Amino acid sequence: MAENEIKANDFVDITDVVCPVTFVKAKVALEELDAGQVLSIRMNDGEPVQNVPRSIKDEGHQILKLRQNDDGSYELLVRKVAE
Repeated sequence: MAENEIKANDFVDITDVVCPVTFVKAKVALEELDAGQVLSIRMNDGEPVQNVPRSIKDEGHQILKLRQNDDGSYELLVRKVAE
């Protein structure tokens, strides 16, 4: 593993749902983590990539990385911030 690679504590795949359910599923997964833990979210291009990171940031969590996968999906890494 590369030194700068972030290890996720949990993973949620929201490629099979549409907005606004994409954010709801991501938010529920985040709620199950402890503060400081990292969630990896796999999502499709389009509305999810535009809306989910913004909504998570609005909730006060930290966006660590957004990268495009080889299959056209995206991976979003989020650190949960204490409530």
